[in-house]
Amino acid sequence: MAALVQVILLIANAFCTFFATLALMRFFMQVSRAPFDNPIGGFVLHLTDWMVLPLRRIVPPVRGFDTASLLAAYLLQAVLMALVIGLSSLHELASPATALRIASGALFVLVRLSVYLYVVLLVAQAMLSWFNPHAPLNRLVGQMTAPVLRPLRRIVPPISGIDLTPLIAILLAQIILIFV
Repeated sequence: MAALVQVILLIANAFCTFFATLALMRFFMQVSRAPFDNPIGGFVLHLTDWMVLPLRRIVPPVRGFDTASLLAAYLLQAVLMALVIGLSSLHELASPATALRIASGALFVLVRLSVYLYVVLLVAQAMLSWFNPHAPLNRLVGQMTAPVLRPLRRIVPPISGIDLTPLIAILLAQIILIFV
């Protein structure tokens, strides 16, 4: 029985994390005004439409931000946390304190997932800039990381043509992960 619970949790974790990451990617692409007219953008749109489009009927955008994508990612993480708690202890799921634990836990997981997503984007940008700076994917990754790197570039300009801000941003992301 314990093995079956582990298999269910593994599959649920993989599903929820994958789709929550895609929903976050959709949100961050919209925020950074990154183009969706590329294979990655199309992939993200096609795989997230099933959860985002119905939520858009209920949740309006706030200040131009695609809150439906953000809410979809949050709800997936909340469902995952409820499943984990429910499979470990059914009587605990009915507790009011558990609802707060699920709500706050899903928020923290979403913040961590967002930080991890940006670390992956920063590493991808560094790799693309070193090995294939003219790759079509470079435009997408560059636009998505620009809101994070632009303020850092004002403080730390390129040194002899080498941009250290992705390294600084990754270091700052690691610091954020320590506290979250």
